[in-house]
Amino acid sequence: MTKELEKKFITDLEKNQNIIHKVCRSYTNSETTHKDLFQEITIQLWKAYPKFRGESKFSTWMYRVAFNTAISLYRKSKRSIETTQIYDNLKELEFQDYDDTQDKQLKLLYSAIYSLNDIEKALALLYLEDNSYKKISIILGISEVNARVKMNRTKTKLKNILNP
Repeated sequence: MTKELEKKFITDLEKNQNIIHKVCRSYTNSETTHKDLFQEITIQLWKAYPKFRGESKFSTWMYRVAFNTAISLYRKSKRSIETTQIYDNLKELEFQDYDDTQDKQLKLLYSAIYSLNDIEKALALLYLEDNSYKKISIILGISEVNARVKMNRTKTKLKNILNP
């Protein structure tokens, strides 16, 4: 990867790293596992970045890689995670702690989202980000109609979890 491409990657990643935090928060339940998943998603993004063609927004592509990595690792949670050497320029990326203690309702919502299955988690997060059903369907690789149906079922499930 060229130095110019490395710099662009770091810039894009820094601008959009909250996406990774949101995915991590939905698939982990401790700060340690959050940081581990954040690092693994960053590594997978780094490996895949030279193949990013720009046919979609960087954030859309980033969501897809982040969700796929999180789901893959979540399913393999009993196995150890393969590590990869991180390059010098990536060491410069400043990890920003995400403060989720500000709002009790937000914590309750994320706790409820954490109890959902993989697809429902992804749908809920993308929906909370105000993504269109078209964009959600592209990120998750499902039809737009399927995204709408699954989202309605997910909303009902979340209501039942939050208001038993």
